[in-house]
Amino acid sequence: MARPQKEPLRELTQAERQQLHALARSRSAPADRRVRAKALLAVAEGATFEQAATEVGWHRYQSVSALVARFHRLGMPAVQGQHGGGPALQYGPLEQERILKEFARTPERERDGTATWTLTTLQRALRRAADGLPQVSTYVILQTLHRAGYTCQRDRTWCSTGTVQRKRKEGVVEVTDPDTQEKRGTSSRRTR
Repeated sequence: MARPQKEPLRELTQAERQQLHALARSRSAPADRRVRAKALLAVAEGATFEQAATEVGWHRYQSVSALVARFHRLGMPAVQGQHGGGPALQYGPLEQERILKEFARTPERERDGTATWTLTTLQRALRRAADGLPQVSTYVILQTLHRAGYTCQRDRTWCSTGTVQRKRKEGVVEVTDPDTQEKRGTSSRRTR
């Protein structure tokens, strides 16, 4: 006999249903997100929590129950998952935005001691600023810049990946490569 559902899944909107179907069929999405999407779709199509759990390979119906409750609170972000343990996240979106804001500023030679940003000089500037980040590491700065699409060049300058300036007859123009993300890939190895 199926257990009574204390908090049954609400009716999905058409947009939510389409997003969940796309995520469940995706081959490039993380596996845990695909499984959550499949569980929600199974419950939306009339399966009990126990049946949905069995269908996606979970052993406990409580996992589906918790997912449904989280889906009611958060909506689609519930499918993305939560922080998986370990130390608490120190540098969220606001701190990363602050790092990018400081990076976008042109360094002043007298105040910052440099004409171009390096990880160390950017760290020093962020630690000194009144609204800065006193404990920020160069690793956090590096990860933030990489996520924003910047790479460190051989001459120790940071450039936006996929954007270059070209000299033309009419002057200097900025050219952007539309396939930047595909060419970048996920590899962290050096290229020749």
